[in-house]
Amino acid sequence: MKRNMYVIFCTAAVFVFALSSCATTGGVQRVDAADVVDLDGYWNDSDVRIVCESLINDCMKSPRIANYKKENNRLPVAIIGKISNDSDEHIDTSIVAKKFENAIINSGVMEFVSDKSERQELREERLDQADNASEETAKAIGNETGADYMLLGSIKTIVQTEGRKSVRAYFVYAELHDLETNKIIWSGENSEIKKVIERPAAKF
Repeated sequence: MKRNMYVIFCTAAVFVFALSSCATTGGVQRVDAADVVDLDGYWNDSDVRIVCESLINDCMKSPRIANYKKENNRLPVAIIGKISNDSDEHIDTSIVAKKFENAIINSGVMEFVSDKSERQELREERLDQADNASEETAKAIGNETGADYMLLGSIKTIVQTEGRKSVRAYFVYAELHDLETNKIIWSGENSEIKKVIERPAAKF
């Protein structure tokens, strides 16, 4: 009986040791934010950075934007409108919008005003100040700066699949619209993001 128990104990110990040896150890590795890390082939932070920098750099070089300052003696004022996700995957377009916004602000070529949700929050604060802040510090209502241009955009994909291999191509479009006349002041496209993905064979 004791011998049988000893055999069972040893067998169980060997089994547990084998399982622990086969298990992979997890962990976290910090990398530079500029490094390209592509784990699954889908849209990622590197794609956002490449696309937004390229498009905004092109937009800022538009002669119409340069002419606006000469004709009006001030920088044009821009606002970000809707960035549509027309791709076949989930993409948080608010990140793309913020990247566009940052690039425009940092360019020094155009000024920028708050988006729709931000404006609503700011208006509520001004109304609250009108009731509760001193006259010297309360901010006036009706002195907002109106935007001259609105940046609209979209993200689209073309996907080809054969067997375990697929090709994903991303097309990002952006347009700068004159808010008063609806004229398109600038139009740009980025189609630099193209990925070939090969999925591992299924294991049986």
